[in-house]
Amino acid sequence: MRPLAWRLSWLVVGVALLVLLLGASLAVGAKSIPLGQVLPAVLHPTGSEDDLVITGLRVPRTLLGLVAGAALGVAGGVIQAFTRNPLADPGILGVNAGAALAVAVGVALLGMRDISQYLGLALVGAIAATVVVALIGAGRRGGSSALRMTLAGVGVAAVLGGITSAIQLSAPSAFQRLLGWSAGSLVAQPLSAVALVTPVVVVGLVLAAIATRGLNALALGEDLAASLGSRAAVTRTLAVVSVTLLAGAATAAVGPIAFVGLMIPHAARAIVGPDQRWILAFAVVLGPCLLLSADILGRIVMNPAELPVGLVTAFVGAPVLIALARRGRGAAL
Repeated sequence: MRPLAWRLSWLVVGVALLVLLLGASLAVGAKSIPLGQVLPAVLHPTGSEDDLVITGLRVPRTLLGLVAGAALGVAGGVIQAFTRNPLADPGILGVNAGAALAVAVGVALLGMRDISQYLGLALVGAIAATVVVALIGAGRRGGSSALRMTLAGVGVAAVLGGITSAIQLSAPSAFQRLLGWSAGSLVAQPLSAVALVTPVVVVGLVLAAIATRGLNALALGEDLAASLGSRAAVTRTLAVVSVTLLAGAATAAVGPIAFVGLMIPHAARAIVGPDQRWILAFAVVLGPCLLLSADILGRIVMNPAELPVGLVTAFVGAPVLIALARRGRGAAL
């Protein structure tokens, strides 16, 4: 078990790294702006071109990376804990794909254009995908394994992704402004989107925090957890609702970004050990660090064009998934 001083020290390091990345996200892009001009532009904008770039484009983008990164990181930690599956991830288990399909239906068939209109649909799609994957992964005997759950999620995500693509192709004009969103992007959302998504994410984070004690007990096995007074059904309900809110809100805002929820819990677990309270606390910090790093890298690699952040996380996350599977860590947590 890691000592408290160790955990707190690394948490301070993580927060410091996050602060640096927040500054870099405001400064780096097609038009580079000196770091010394960033804070004055945010606090006392003068209306100059640089100030408009920072306040109008990069501040919403950076805040979305902060909120969505925390949401995806914590959602991954929760879903790995309650399924006891170290390969679980909101993307791999189809949660993001369910939310994305719901948004596609809203845009193409219902004429929705704004996140305030399709956020609710995204949450419904996320919970529907979670239920379908859980039912398929359970099998006929009612039990589930890490591998079966992962395969069910990958299959469901592929089917839902195919349907989403078909809908987008059938109504290309409706999806012109969502092309970047469909690949996973922090671009083109206003501050109002951040304000709309943040309360949903906060509720999801609170539910995840409430569930941590029960998740720690479930890690010991259901029988032992019951003997310790833990109510598995309540814990699972809290976990499912939390993941739905976090992954659904993040997907509605930035598109279906995979692998963040896979990598972050493993990084946190390597630092702090198996205690879910600390894993989720670190996920709140490390999730935005990963998402902002990927976004900054996407701006640099193809400057003045950009790579969508979803592609960057896929390039990094796919090898991590393969490495975890090859090391045999997909049995159970």
